[in-house]
Amino acid sequence: MVRVEEHLVAYGHPHVTATHRTTFEITREEELTPAGSCIIAIGSDKGAADLNSRFCTVLRLPGASLITTLTCGKYSITVRSKGDPSLELSHPTDLVWRRSVFTCNRTIGVCADHTAQDFSREMVSLLREGAQLEVLLVATCGD
Repeated sequence: MVRVEEHLVAYGHPHVTATHRTTFEITREEELTPAGSCIIAIGSDKGAADLNSRFCTVLRLPGASLITTLTCGKYSITVRSKGDPSLELSHPTDLVWRRSVFTCNRTIGVCADHTAQDFSREMVSLLREGAQLEVLLVATCGD
């Protein structure tokens, strides 16, 4: 089995609502409007274009999996999603996990088992206070 990890750090914002039903997003952008219901954290140290090339290669392999562990204070959530050969991973600021199979240059995972609305309200409260979010991305492929 091939396994590659990436780590990033982002921060909450007072406008985090985490109510979107089909996606969640982390962005390098420093501001967030109330309309951004899928954005769970801003000020990330990485966007899709910043991911390690080996990580991107593994995530694009047929049958690739992505396990994302997001930790904020004492709260943590693990999101399981899939990679896809059509992932561009070229957006300079955004990373988006989707419940659907739609891909664009911001998409990092498809068929995600969690979306923004699934984050615990306790974690969302911390993010609204500007708390740090630690993100561990593990891409795997093969047995």
